[in-house]
Amino acid sequence: MRPSHRRALNWGVRLTVSAIVLGIIFYIVPLREVIDAARRLPLWLWLAGFVLFLIGHAITAAKWWMLIGAGVPFGRAFRAHLAGLGANLALPGVAGGDVVRAGLVLPLCRDKGRLAVGSLADRLIDTISLALVALGGAWFAFHSDMRTALIVSVAVVAALVIAVLMLRHAAPVVGALALRVSGGGKIGALLSRLAGVLADLGREPGLLLGCLFLSVLVQCLFVAINIAFARAIGIDIADAAWFYAWSVAKIIAILPISLGGLGVREASMAALLKPFGADYGAVIAAGLIWQTVLYASGIVGILIQSGFSARPLRGEPGASDPHPDTGRL
Repeated sequence: MRPSHRRALNWGVRLTVSAIVLGIIFYIVPLREVIDAARRLPLWLWLAGFVLFLIGHAITAAKWWMLIGAGVPFGRAFRAHLAGLGANLALPGVAGGDVVRAGLVLPLCRDKGRLAVGSLADRLIDTISLALVALGGAWFAFHSDMRTALIVSVAVVAALVIAVLMLRHAAPVVGALALRVSGGGKIGALLSRLAGVLADLGREPGLLLGCLFLSVLVQCLFVAINIAFARAIGIDIADAAWFYAWSVAKIIAILPISLGGLGVREASMAALLKPFGADYGAVIAAGLIWQTVLYASGIVGILIQSGFSARPLRGEPGASDPHPDTGRL
């Protein structure tokens, strides 16, 4: 199958899944009910949520910037990250946006291997942070034993420390083995280089754990925005239930089966919150309101990227440097 046909098929499948899920949602819950719930949200609260969402993604961009290494100005990394948000509106899952943002900083990145491994680490850290928030929310939503929750948290942190140590010490061995098995070929050299970069990351446990902390912080901020939206439209359930359901729904929405998670996220969240007494239609309305924040941020990212794309930045091919420094590489 030609690449163009494959892309068209992927688009068709994602659009179909989102359309079917939305159709089922609005069959169960009348559209008028969803619109009435959404109208109860004050405009100022939506704008505040949107600003906080952008601040959260500024932190997320800083996390990615630290993981991909030196050579890329933070402003360029933040702009690339926003462009990735725009790409996520249409490309399958979050991986499409990751590819776009990496491609935009590629010309300035000194270490292409660090860019690839750092971007992968960033995605894994975000997924782990979502799982941690979901587990924490689920525990407090269904239980109240603080001692057991503390034990589980310590066990999770210990597992992460062990993973970092294994990364640091096992990656060089795997890289050397790959180079030996391939007979020194290009593939073996590439794998060896990537293993070396993984080992370098393993030698920076403070960086990895700090990025995990930032990711958990951002996910909690996004949940808090959703709780504020939900309360404004009349949903009054335990906050822990939101931390649980929102995080799980976001993990489900990562799957490349819909148009940016549209429909799938809302249906999953409504089903997860139903046992806590949440009104199905109101949860769908809250989810669709959150989608407007996602789409607005994506449009901002596209507009910013479009505005700068015609102007080469310093360090890019074609860019002029009024203060050239020929004495440094």
